[in-house]
Amino acid sequence: MQKFRKIGVLTSGGDAPGMNAAIRAVTLAGETSGVDVVAVYEGYQGLMEGKVVDFSTGSVNGIIRRGGTTLYSARSPEFMLESGMQKAIETCRKFEIDGIVTIGGDGTFRGATDLTRRGIPCIGIPGTIDNDVTATDATIGYDTALNTTIGMIDCLRDTCESHARCNVVEVMGRHAGYIALESAIATGAEAVIISEIAHDEEAIIKRIADLRAAGKRSFIIVVSEGMGAYGEELTVKIENATGVESRFARFAHVVRGGVPTVADRVMASQMGAKAVELLLEGKSNMVVCKRNGRIVSEDIAYALTVDRMFKGKLKEGDLDPFTEDQIESMKALCEIRKQEIRDLYDLVEKTAR
Repeated sequence: MQKFRKIGVLTSGGDAPGMNAAIRAVTLAGETSGVDVVAVYEGYQGLMEGKVVDFSTGSVNGIIRRGGTTLYSARSPEFMLESGMQKAIETCRKFEIDGIVTIGGDGTFRGATDLTRRGIPCIGIPGTIDNDVTATDATIGYDTALNTTIGMIDCLRDTCESHARCNVVEVMGRHAGYIALESAIATGAEAVIISEIAHDEEAIIKRIADLRAAGKRSFIIVVSEGMGAYGEELTVKIENATGVESRFARFAHVVRGGVPTVADRVMASQMGAKAVELLLEGKSNMVVCKRNGRIVSEDIAYALTVDRMFKGKLKEGDLDPFTEDQIESMKALCEIRKQEIRDLYDLVEKTAR
């Protein structure tokens, strides 16, 4: 088993509230275990450029309550090339980094796999507000982003009620409708539109017209950003068809920031400590997940493949490395996620009044 003397921690891809809690947990868990910890600034780009700083208790004091990532993030096309990968490995050799904890989404995990294959053991932690990592029930940042979204929709509801308006709200989530679905439920939206489930535009417009005729003043329609420009188009259609004054709002990246919730702080701390534990046990190329209330681990190759399966992006040969049992478990997990989405969508439809 490899002896770990020093581990690195980095964040990559889009920032997410709670990443700092994970950074703190990795640092303190490493220190408690007698392992030195170094922070890599600006993700894989910083790893290539040698932006490495020693971290200790004093380095992470107070960061648990801060949003974003104190280690920053950066896009790194060069890291996807062998030349970039070798630069990153050279940095690890120079600073005597024995393993790395990487915090981010699927792109971050692919980078972790590439490093592991070249002799630098890595453990991934899912940090993305979209909650779109299929292998885990929740990702760091999702709960905070959802609460921020709900707060802004509540504000819009106030002014919609005052002026008897409809607001079509586009929320983040890329091709994952979780933020749209749960914010729609939590704010009493009259409809939700996501890319995963076909919607009935005519029925939505009729619902608004009928509710207005019955005396309802305010309307909220939540649209996932995975629908492209549809939200703006729908806003015009609603006003033209119903006569209800309608406005469009796009929350965009404002929901990435903000003070992380208790749920995100606790889960991120659990995942950070678990990542260090896995490395010290000699494990690598794993992603830390939350399943059925427990913090567990899964092979990154499995996690990336089940993610592609769920999103309909499997390519020929992707399933070849896996056993029949593993493939069946992937299919079962995909069905669980699909049913989750369907159940949430149905709840919006049942409670839209």
